[in-house]
Amino acid sequence: MRPLIGLSCSHDSDKETSTLNLTYSRGVEKAGGLPVVLPLTTDKETLSETLLRLDGLLLTGGPDLDPSFFGEEPWPKLGGISPDRDAMEIYLAKQALSRDLPLFGICRGIQTLNVAAGGSLIQDISTAVKEPLKHRQDAPRWHGSHSVTVVTGSRLAAILGTDSLRVNTFHHQSVKELAEGLVAVAHAPDGVIEAIESTRHRFAIGVQWHPEGMWERHSVQLRLFSALVRAASQ
Repeated sequence: MRPLIGLSCSHDSDKETSTLNLTYSRGVEKAGGLPVVLPLTTDKETLSETLLRLDGLLLTGGPDLDPSFFGEEPWPKLGGISPDRDAMEIYLAKQALSRDLPLFGICRGIQTLNVAAGGSLIQDISTAVKEPLKHRQDAPRWHGSHSVTVVTGSRLAAILGTDSLRVNTFHHQSVKELAEGLVAVAHAPDGVIEAIESTRHRFAIGVQWHPEGMWERHSVQLRLFSALVRAASQ
């Protein structure tokens, strides 16, 4: 049987709707997994029971995280937040880590992973990083607008089969202080952390770019989904 991969999704509190870009679920399916979308709920019993039935968890992209979750006050350029989604995904991530359930975070997902494990975020790259790159591209989602360097010998480098590649970018926040047990394994030329992985878990990886927007044109990006599915199959 194909491993069951739970995917978080965006939530519109005004319309009371949950949505997901289909390239996420198609990536999981293409990699051999069985995707299931996780609608918004903050009921911990529901979330815990859901995790018991999953073989892996994918935290998707979305809005900024509420800085109160990492002990900070909001900066002026903080974007829209979804406190209920934050609470749901941070709980899911904490439980997945405690159960050693394979976890993959994309964009907002890498940030959620770090915060759930005890780390913090840069609230706005343009005001916190000296000479920053443009991290919110005006280009097709499949286009790699800047380069990243991957740490040689890291699990991520083994998955991708390379220590450098070009990635797309749609964010203004990023990982700041790493949680204990997490290491930075890829950086942009301006020093922004582009990927992290756990040294304590079977599979807990986050990337700041959006491989779901690239894999149909750049097959190297599909390897990330395949790695999650393989880990979930074991």
